[in-house]
Amino acid sequence: MAIVAFIGLGNMGGPMAANLVKAGYTVRAFDLSEAALEAAQSQGCEVASSAREASAEADFIISMLPAGKHVKALYVDGDVPLFDVVQQSALIIDCSTIDADTARNVADIGEKRGISFVDAPVSGGVGGAQAGTLTFIVGGSDAQFAKAKPVLDAMGKNIFHAGDHGAGQVAKACNNMLLSVLMAGTCEAINMGVKNGLDPAVLSEIMKQSSGGNWALNVYNPYPGVMENAPASKGYQGGFQVDLMIKDLGLAMDVSQQSAAPVPMGSAARALFTLHKADGNGKLDFSSLMQFYQDKKGEG
Repeated sequence: MAIVAFIGLGNMGGPMAANLVKAGYTVRAFDLSEAALEAAQSQGCEVASSAREASAEADFIISMLPAGKHVKALYVDGDVPLFDVVQQSALIIDCSTIDADTARNVADIGEKRGISFVDAPVSGGVGGAQAGTLTFIVGGSDAQFAKAKPVLDAMGKNIFHAGDHGAGQVAKACNNMLLSVLMAGTCEAINMGVKNGLDPAVLSEIMKQSSGGNWALNVYNPYPGVMENAPASKGYQGGFQVDLMIKDLGLAMDVSQQSAAPVPMGSAARALFTLHKADGNGKLDFSSLMQFYQDKKGEG
């Protein structure tokens, strides 16, 4: 089987790398966190001492990093850019959620050097990463997508080719902006029902089976105790942090400005999540927006 370098072993990257090992790939992993490296090693990954060491002989390089500046530094303009060391035959798959311009720029630089780079941001959260059921949204050529797909299949169940370089990032921004709007609306509706005497579980079931059904309501209920495995029932721990949603909404606002696409609902959601973060909730799961609507004494 092919050798895969995996750079970035956080809450998403760690389980993704583990699933590649389960699929039979040789995975050479690197992260700045010693704890993340130890966890990866326990899952069968080979631990590298640097991103350069992990990538030098790899057939595929997968990165999962916080922002565009980290991606550009890793591949292009850092102290030891990976474009200087990767094999010409290798395919780079960046699974970070970053701005489309950086994804296009890094891909262009790679193309001029004969190196293939695709953007492949993911959807599905930590649970999807652990279960191997992620959605990958790929921006790149047809040939690059065909080459990437078998590797992505080992980590996900829905692999989409969104278009050329950067298209994966645009599609991800659209998706997460819609998710933020759906979560805000779901919180508003459940809170209003509870404040008028309804049982949140009963109301949720009614709306799930009615025209208000949506992903946030159906599989990620934001009211504590309604869904046993949802972050809301675990003190809003785990899942997808408010800080990350705000980051993604910032990317969506950039896309809207560049294309003069009006996004009044997305802008409102960004303001709501930013106010929620200002109250000290940035590290909680984004479904904790429910608390923004609730009476401060904790009652619905």
